[in-house]
Amino acid sequence: MKKRKSILVIDDEPSLRQVIEFQLTEAGYQVLLAEGGLRGYESFTENAPDLVITDIQMPEMDGTELTKRIKAVAPDTPIVIITAYGDIQSAVAAIKGGAEDYLTKPLNWDELNLIIERAFKVKALVNENRELRAFIGERFRFENIIGTSKRMQELYGIVERVAQTEVIVLLLGESGTGKEVIAKTIHQHGSRRDKSFVAINCGAIPENLLESELFGYRKGAFTGAIYDKPGLFEKAHGGTIFLDEIGEMPLGLQVALLRVLQDGEFLRLGDSTPRRVNIRVIAATNRDLAKRVADGSFREDLYFRLNIVPIKMPPLRERREDIPLLTNSFLQDATSRYGRTKLRLAADVYSHFHKYPWPGNVRELKNTVERLAVLANGEIVSADELPDEIKNTRAQADGFPFNFPDEGIDLEEVEKEIIRQALEKNDWNQTQTAKYLNITRNTLIYRMQKFNFS
Repeated sequence: MKKRKSILVIDDEPSLRQVIEFQLTEAGYQVLLAEGGLRGYESFTENAPDLVITDIQMPEMDGTELTKRIKAVAPDTPIVIITAYGDIQSAVAAIKGGAEDYLTKPLNWDELNLIIERAFKVKALVNENRELRAFIGERFRFENIIGTSKRMQELYGIVERVAQTEVIVLLLGESGTGKEVIAKTIHQHGSRRDKSFVAINCGAIPENLLESELFGYRKGAFTGAIYDKPGLFEKAHGGTIFLDEIGEMPLGLQVALLRVLQDGEFLRLGDSTPRRVNIRVIAATNRDLAKRVADGSFREDLYFRLNIVPIKMPPLRERREDIPLLTNSFLQDATSRYGRTKLRLAADVYSHFHKYPWPGNVRELKNTVERLAVLANGEIVSADELPDEIKNTRAQADGFPFNFPDEGIDLEEVEKEIIRQALEKNDWNQTQTAKYLNITRNTLIYRMQKFNFS
């Protein structure tokens, strides 16, 4: 059964209290009564009502002082002031102190009900916005960008520094590496966190529609433009716009984008008057923009404007040590959503995950785990249930698969990978693995302890 909302009525006139109590009870509210300001404040602290209705002129403590005290301890509680016609100035003072609205005597019951309904709607919106901000803040904390590898630790440091600035950021990396998550994290940890975050995939919208999506249009600008429409840049005003797949933007629009970045101005389609906008820009691409500049498909001046702080997102194959953490996080989320909280992955599943190159990166891993959570036959997912491309990946310990990235390598990570694959190849038999690596068993045990291998 739905709990009734409670309203505290504070007035030093017994007859008015009783009439208000009757009217509000008939309207379905739970009503609490208090005869004056001091007693009303005590009742408020004891009962924590959802809304307060109080007279303005009362002995010991008037409605203005009472409003200040309530708002000091419970700023979200709506307060409605009752006042005589000749004392509206006091009601206005109370509203400046935090009250939502006021009514003059004699009371109009329809008006009172409307004020109460409106106050509750505003309170619900405030609570909803607070919960949404809390969710966003929780979802995009640095701790929730999953990974403890050296590459990810370096990434955290860069993201934390750029988030405190207004500098343009260019996120580089393969598809599925989490560029939008990083963009949202930068926004959420910056000074614009309470403003809009607007994302657009420049490669997913047809070229003939992209300009109107970004910059909007005026009524009559083209057939079907029957009203003025603001673009995404206007919607992002004061906040952040995330231009994903910026490398796919047509050359013609690159000129307009450059103008926004340089001057903060743009034109709606069909308009002749420039509009100003104040935004932070974060862009992302999986293309080599320098090569696109060389072949003439991307403007050099725009490239230099965007490439102030480039951040390279590491592919999953270059941070394999994060795979168990990511897998467990995705599994917990998926099993919770699909009601399969007892589902677990067998050890050999993790082994296959570690060998697989993950061309689709973190997104592919997440989709794979979600598919397993939906389709698994029992409570333990075996390697036999993996997609063929993952299940049939061969262990390559005798031809160690390692990519040499331009930024260099971490020798300890290479050693850790060799030890792990050698142990797997020999079914984690320490004696056989030591012989395979041509080292002593004690040396192997030392390295296993060093890398936290059980």
